[in-house]
Amino acid sequence: MDDEFYINLAIKEAKKAADIDEVPVGAVIVDKNKTVIGYGYNCPISSNDPTSHAEINAIRMASKALGNYRLVDTTLYVTIEPCIMCMGAIIHARIKRVVFGAKDPNWGAACSLYSMGEDKRLNHHPEIVSGIYEEKTKQLIKKFFINKRST
Repeated sequence: MDDEFYINLAIKEAKKAADIDEVPVGAVIVDKNKTVIGYGYNCPISSNDPTSHAEINAIRMASKALGNYRLVDTTLYVTIEPCIMCMGAIIHARIKRVVFGAKDPNWGAACSLYSMGEDKRLNHHPEIVSGIYEEKTKQLIKKFFINKRST
């Protein structure tokens, strides 16, 4: 299935973050033709930029690729549930679908802490799909933090 294929690409991005000692989150944006138009990984520490989350980096690349800040008819694949900042950007960009692996009970704004995509006060409501390779994506984060605590 397509969702698993693209989540695997996001996992590859997440591993790039882990390689530079950043929280391993990766994202990929695909257009309606199933072409990857943006990708990114977490790097707020190394870039000294608190907005440099995987989703934001992928959105920036996809917007440049399309020459438009609106990413209508796109799907964002991300390893972990997006945070409030990222869900805000997803809604502003009009991303059609958000597909993620593991829920984030501490920061998740798609369905855990908040359900921003369902908030009727907002003007866009992306479809939210969760649990694609949930265990695999959860283990990436767990392993990272276990290693952090042991050093």
